[in-house]
Amino acid sequence: MTNMNRGIVTALSAIGLAQGLKILTHKKITGNWDIKQAFTTGGMPSSHSAGVAALASYVAANKGTRHTETALAVVFGTIVMYDAQGIRRHTGEIAQLVNDLEDNIATLSGNFPSFEYVQREEELKELLGHQPVEVAAGAIFGTLFGIICAKLED
Repeated sequence: MTNMNRGIVTALSAIGLAQGLKILTHKKITGNWDIKQAFTTGGMPSSHSAGVAALASYVAANKGTRHTETALAVVFGTIVMYDAQGIRRHTGEIAQLVNDLEDNIATLSGNFPSFEYVQREEELKELLGHQPVEVAAGAIFGTLFGIICAKLED
């Protein structure tokens, strides 16, 4: 691993581990094992947050908090986390409203034979973003993971 960028490896590993943790949190919440949770967006913890927090804490632990690379990692990480719980979550909520509206139109069209309605084959994906607690959990996990990875190099 000496030829690989350890910051990238740390961030990608945090993302992979966070995705794997989604299987466990899904089991805890629903009582069902579902390996597909490791390949979904949304859910607990946020792998977006885990990855950027791992990178930022790794860089900070190696370069120091006053270094430009740390500033870049923190600022871009903050933007990613804001986006994960803001814009992407709202997009998912809009998708849910559209899917509900389509269900209502389908139900109504059955009462009006002259109304032509063709239902889509697939609903819009609703679970796109994260709740703030999912982002926070990913950020905490990623920060701890990044610090541990930096300390293991010493």
